[in-house]
Amino acid sequence: MTVKLRLSAVGSWGLQRCCGLMVSCLLASAALASPTVNSIRLHASPEKTRLVFDVSEPLDHTLFVLENPLRLVIDLPETTLAKPARRQPLGSKDFKGTAVTNIRFSSDKQADLRVVLDLSESVKPRSFLLKPIAQYDDRLVIDLFPTLAAQSVPATESKIEQPLRDIIVAIDPGHGGDDPGAIGPGNTYEKTVVLAIAKRLADRFNAEPGFKAVLTRGGDYYVAHRARTQLARDNQADVFISIHADAWKTASASGASVFAISQRGATSETARWIAEKENRADLIGGVGSVSLDDKDDVLAGVLLDLSMTASLSASLEMGAEVVKSIAPINKLHKANVEQASFIVLKSPDIPSILVETGFISNPGEAKKLRTVAHQKRMAGAIFKGVSTYFYKTPPEGTLLAQKVSQAKRVVAYKIKSGDTLSEIAQRYRVSQGALKSLNALKSDRLRVGQVLKIPERS
Repeated sequence: MTVKLRLSAVGSWGLQRCCGLMVSCLLASAALASPTVNSIRLHASPEKTRLVFDVSEPLDHTLFVLENPLRLVIDLPETTLAKPARRQPLGSKDFKGTAVTNIRFSSDKQADLRVVLDLSESVKPRSFLLKPIAQYDDRLVIDLFPTLAAQSVPATESKIEQPLRDIIVAIDPGHGGDDPGAIGPGNTYEKTVVLAIAKRLADRFNAEPGFKAVLTRGGDYYVAHRARTQLARDNQADVFISIHADAWKTASASGASVFAISQRGATSETARWIAEKENRADLIGGVGSVSLDDKDDVLAGVLLDLSMTASLSASLEMGAEVVKSIAPINKLHKANVEQASFIVLKSPDIPSILVETGFISNPGEAKKLRTVAHQKRMAGAIFKGVSTYFYKTPPEGTLLAQKVSQAKRVVAYKIKSGDTLSEIAQRYRVSQGALKSLNALKSDRLRVGQVLKIPERS
């Protein structure tokens, strides 16, 4: 009996110890399983500032705004901040263009994580969780909408005061860095040739009043395909032009080509945008665009289809103008705009074309593509085609639209002996300043036989 009692006692003590260890393990496991903020991203768009927390799992959170000074406080219960994110917080470059001026965190010794954003303006925060998709894990997204919008200004007055904008042309030199693209005779690298043409094309657009060029890369480095289109979207581009040089297994293939996205590629891209919930909070439609983050799948699909259809139509029309402009200076591989599912063309909100400037695998064309003279001619042809399209269909609210409108509403008057600028201005009921501006006159002097453009009164 004594032996049994001893065994019982030992068994009881062992069981208690075992239970204690199990509880400790469970508590440790629970601690290890607490949510973690792995990284923080911040960027601005025309309508909001977006803060993204990349997190290990969905988490609870609360947020509230404090004044004097303006701050947004984000509380994340039982959450830790990963050491890399704490060691490398957001900097001044990340805050540029956003409503945030600084970000602060609570001590890593505290059980709960508090994030404080110092703000430069009053905001209305909105938060939501996103599930893992593609390369992204779980995310907590916080959008900061400005609350000081000029709602009290009448719409008509706002339109009058809104400055006219340039047409933004995103120019994408293909490949770059470790990706040389095709390599032709004479060690001709596609990445080098297309960058040279792209820079010359950018110079042409920047020299044309009413246009502004943006390059997706300005040197010999690689940019991911999706990042190229995102850069165009971030700059609110009106058009995306990707520059390449074709290659084939035989040296006989030759000629330039212009591509737009295929209908099948457009359909698959629409489906991808609907599926990727994060894209819904991105903007579609460029300037004056639409957000999809509050739309259901059906409505989002309809909006994207409409946007993609309009974009594809514009791409085909613009591409046709580029084909016509290239024809006099270079052989065409195909005399019409071709369609294919290139990734860089799959932007539902921006008309996009891809120009194959020639076959770099063809010795004759490779030799031409290396010359500055041909690079200038090719850049000039692409510029002519794209600008011709925009002169025919200028986007509303642009300097070009105003210029085209004024050009359509002018009459020509031939100066006679005795005419003066003030008398002509009074006769046609326009200001002398308007006449001088429209005709680029530096003084009031006129000469007999000179032809003046005079704006018609509506």
